[in-house]
Amino acid sequence: VQLQASGGGLVQPGGSLRLSCTASGITFRYYSMSWFRQVPGKEREGISCITSGDGNTKYADSVKGRFTISRDSAKNTVYLQMNNLKPEDTAVYYCAADYSDGAAWDRPLIYDYWGQGTQVTVSS
Repeated sequence: VQLQASGGGLVQPGGSLRLSCTASGITFRYYSMSWFRQVPGKEREGISCITSGDGNTKYADSVKGRFTISRDSAKNTVYLQMNNLKPEDTAVYYCAADYSDGAAWDRPLIYDYWGQGTQVTVSS
C-alpha cells in the first residue's frame, strides 16, 4: 500500500495550491480519505475528510470556506484545493486512508495508511 502526496510548495499569502494524493494497493472506494497537517512541536491536526460511499466532506473550522476536498475514484486520487492561504497554514501536509465511514475523521490513530507528507510554506 502506498499513498503518494504531492503539490506542496512556497506560496505568498492569499495564494492557492492544490495537493494531490494517489493511492495504490487499496480498494479506494472503500476508504475515507483525509488530509492532516503538522508543525514542529504540535499535534497532527485533521483539516478535511471525504468519506467513502456517499462522499460527504468535513472541514476543520480553521480551513472552512478556503479549502475544498475532492476525490477521483477513477484515478484513486484525493485532492485538497487550498485558496486564500495564510502564513498559519504553513505545515507539512499528510494524506491518510481510513477503512470506515469517516465518523471519527479527525483522530489520527484510526487511520490505516499515511502518505509521506508534503511541505506547504506560506510566506511573502
